[in-house]
Amino acid sequence: MSRLLPTIRHLTEQQYQLFFLLLHTLIARHKPQGLTRLVDSDIVEAAAALAATLETAARGVIYEHTPQSPPAQALATEMKTMLAQMREQGTVVHDRETAIVLRAIEQGAREVKAPDEGDAAYVGRIARLVQHTQPPQSTTGAAPASALILP
Repeated sequence: MSRLLPTIRHLTEQQYQLFFLLLHTLIARHKPQGLTRLVDSDIVEAAAALAATLETAARGVIYEHTPQSPPAQALATEMKTMLAQMREQGTVVHDRETAIVLRAIEQGAREVKAPDEGDAAYVGRIARLVQHTQPPQSTTGAAPASALILP
């Protein structure tokens, strides 16, 4: 967490919630199709492309930026779908705030790893963070409620 903190310390409370929601529901659980695996550069590409799309739209230009790698494209699509579902459920998610969160994710995936770590260091950190922050599983079979609430 100490390596991740510098990339997210400037976020507001709502941005923190969105940051961890994106991490919990998408990046940590994302499974690329086929034999590929998610690596840090895929996260960088997906977050950068979606952030650029939202930033461009905020300036009044509709243009969808697309990641190059198939795993990054799939991750970006899942992020867009999740944001659309949140809006459909009545959650207010502002594009500018989402772009800030995506840039923090991009920066973290780009800068957090040490020189001796592999190409999935950020992915591993996220998996460990999610493992430590998830509530224990219920034995009744009911899914636990999400601890994240966005106004």
